[in-house]
Amino acid sequence: MTKTQQVRLAARPTGLTTADTWNVTTTELPELGPGEILVKIGFISLDPAMRGWLNDVRSYVPPVGIGEVMRSLDIATVVESNHPDFAVGDTVSGIFGVTEYALSDGRGVQPVDLSVASGPTWLGTLGMPGMTAYFGLLEVGKLRAGETVLVSAAAGAVGSVAGQIAKAKGATVIGIAGGPEKCRMLTEELGFDAAIDYRAGDVLRQLRAAAPDGIDVYFDNVGGEILDAALANLRRGARIVLCGAISAYNEEKPPPGPSRYMSLLVFRASMTGFVVFDYADRYAEAGAQLAQWLAEGKIKSREHVVEGGVARFGETLNMLFTGANTGKLVLAV
Repeated sequence: MTKTQQVRLAARPTGLTTADTWNVTTTELPELGPGEILVKIGFISLDPAMRGWLNDVRSYVPPVGIGEVMRSLDIATVVESNHPDFAVGDTVSGIFGVTEYALSDGRGVQPVDLSVASGPTWLGTLGMPGMTAYFGLLEVGKLRAGETVLVSAAAGAVGSVAGQIAKAKGATVIGIAGGPEKCRMLTEELGFDAAIDYRAGDVLRQLRAAAPDGIDVYFDNVGGEILDAALANLRRGARIVLCGAISAYNEEKPPPGPSRYMSLLVFRASMTGFVVFDYADRYAEAGAQLAQWLAEGKIKSREHVVEGGVARFGETLNMLFTGANTGKLVLAV
């Protein structure tokens, strides 16, 4: 028998999660069955979408149920195997949850090559955030060389990769982030052409100064007032990629819709939502290209790894919504 510490949803939160949201339990897993593997979790992915999974509302995936282990994508090591495709010692990724050990029948579990990149990078640039940036920008945003791209939450896991992909494709890239240090990172480390500090106020004025001729693609991770500022500074035929709206995830009531939506009509622009799971059959394509860009130095991977194990999951998740992390947020188990 294997004992494991797990984080379960105790109550649906209002606003940021609190200690009352979670119940940290110790559970004894059953014996390994036929066709199953036992994995030891090494790294847990922290993503803004997790906050939405806690609400009992209709979405692209069912909400996490009260009493259930919190859903998460993890990097793990196989420690026992009754599955023909997985051997003891293999490193894998899968939705195992916020737990120290997990049983799996192998469905949705993928091998991970640590000679290519570290575990946290496989959860970031080479994982779902990188895939989201790749397909959002190139498929939904239909980016073309020479265009001007605006990315919000640009110092985060998805935004930082999206901006670098745009640069690799020959675009002019402007990032929006919170605070001078994050803005400096965008321009001096990641190669963005300009950075806007939303905490400095009047984002629209800063945007018009950075992109006086308007923007062709807006990769939106934030929503709210920043989305309105982008709508006010579009070029004809612009595309808005609706990836997320982190500014509203902890609100008790739905925020007002964009007030400048008529810009879509005036500039013959489009705003399209997408979920990366829709491109699952093309993950290998995106992964190969992202790995090549990493190897060539065209994109850089940034991870913010928090130590302390599963008991720190709740406080670490809240870092996403207070701006405390830079790059991909990962919890080390």
